[in-house]
Amino acid sequence: MKYYIIAGEASGDLHGSNLMKGLKMVDAEVNFRFWGGDLMQAQGGELVKHYKETAIMGFVEVLMNLGKLKRFFKECKQDIQSYNPDVVILIDYPGFNLRMAEFAKSIGLKTYYYISPKIWAWKESRINKIKAFVDKMFVIFPFEVDYFKKHNYPVDYAGNPLLDAVQEKIDEESSLDDFINRNNLENKPVIGILAGSRKQEIDRNLSTMLDIIPNYKDHQFVIAAAPSIEPDYYDKFVKGYDVKVVFNQTYDVLKYSTAALVTSGTATLETALFNVPQVVCYRAGNLTYYIAKQLIKIEYASLVNLIMDSEVVKELLQFDMNPKMVKEELDKILFDDDYCNKMLENYKQLREVLGGTGASERVAKLIYNYLQE
Repeated sequence: MKYYIIAGEASGDLHGSNLMKGLKMVDAEVNFRFWGGDLMQAQGGELVKHYKETAIMGFVEVLMNLGKLKRFFKECKQDIQSYNPDVVILIDYPGFNLRMAEFAKSIGLKTYYYISPKIWAWKESRINKIKAFVDKMFVIFPFEVDYFKKHNYPVDYAGNPLLDAVQEKIDEESSLDDFINRNNLENKPVIGILAGSRKQEIDRNLSTMLDIIPNYKDHQFVIAAAPSIEPDYYDKFVKGYDVKVVFNQTYDVLKYSTAALVTSGTATLETALFNVPQVVCYRAGNLTYYIAKQLIKIEYASLVNLIMDSEVVKELLQFDMNPKMVKEELDKILFDDDYCNKMLENYKQLREVLGGTGASERVAKLIYNYLQE
């Protein structure tokens, strides 16, 4: 079958690649054309547009890039029509993908959505577009099943694909010594820094994270650079700080970290699944933050806390995200055993809530079977 897949950012590239891997297992005549990234490209098929070009976030940033987004919409519509796939599979990225769902539906194509737009957090009105234009929805959080049920829209939950990706890395035959030697690190406990996958996030968060480094002489800080960002972009931030930047090794950084400073998003859940105690640090533009505060109706920002519906990890958001408070929270993780052990125990419960590995393959089977019907 011919699959047209659209992922617009790094996390979508990861989940898209695992989905493609699963589809290759169930469909002997699989054919891919997609918007995504390097991980998806490694699975084969034709990459149309890299997410490095399409990852635009924030209210203000979107407004500033309206012309570029309009061009993307036009290119994507033309490419879908030319390829004429058996199904269009949309991965997260709702501002773009819901419009593509409407277009695909208008020309008679099947539309499946993998990783739902977070309408339970904001823009709940999007449920109307989902009902109208999305034939099948595959969600990755258990609470989403009940949420959509309230809206009379049945969805499929087959587990969370991050469990697969994380377990694969945990099972790799590698060691801390290998990681240290490969990256010319010191023989000290590692504190990982995950400052976001987009330049806007890095600009607003990384400097504050770095400011606490002089307080921890017995540890070493390692930045897991975002795959979509050019290496020299980090130079202006790290100058003068005792910190290493490593590329294409985010999961290695998490695997060998004692603690981590993490921007809100998929990375918070990945960090928890690697069993790394963390402080969630996030600052947006003031206007973007103000608008979001008016629109977003959920209690927590991090996926860990949202899934558990409690404060498992500390969230330092906007004005609370400053060097003093970051240091206070990191000290608790490093030096307060009771505080740290409670977080790790909650991580154990989190994994139980999400279920076991194999989600990507299960979703691929569901997609293939639905298409056969």
